[in-house]
Amino acid sequence: MTLESLIGKTLDAITPDKKFIQRLMTAAARQIADAKVTTISTETRFTSAYSAIRMLADAALHANGYRTLTSKPGHHQTAIQTLPTTIGIESKTLIRLDHLRKQRNITEYSGDLIPETAVVECLTQAESLYTAVLAWLKANKKGY
Repeated sequence: MTLESLIGKTLDAITPDKKFIQRLMTAAARQIADAKVTTISTETRFTSAYSAIRMLADAALHANGYRTLTSKPGHHQTAIQTLPTTIGIESKTLIRLDHLRKQRNITEYSGDLIPETAVVECLTQAESLYTAVLAWLKANKKGY
């Protein structure tokens, strides 16, 4: 899969905007911090950690000159599944992130409870992805 092959189907080509990418990175960091607040529900903490993952995937896409077509279903899935192409994450990491996306969908649409172990996994993955996206930006894009 190439990103170009997804234009018009699930992606739009765009001009990368450094300030927009920085806002996404800052927002992802806030979501990670929120997910660490143990006095709120596990569902809210999980949602915050997952939101960070999605924002980081969007930042990686944006830095490569693309964005998801949010008018089409599956834009979260597209953003996450392009991470091996955008920043070179390993397939085992992609599988974990996609599992978390599916868990988020189940919870979001069914009201199921989230165990603490899922929060910890999601938070760990969000922190790791934040580090990976930031390292990729610094290595591949000037001024990060």
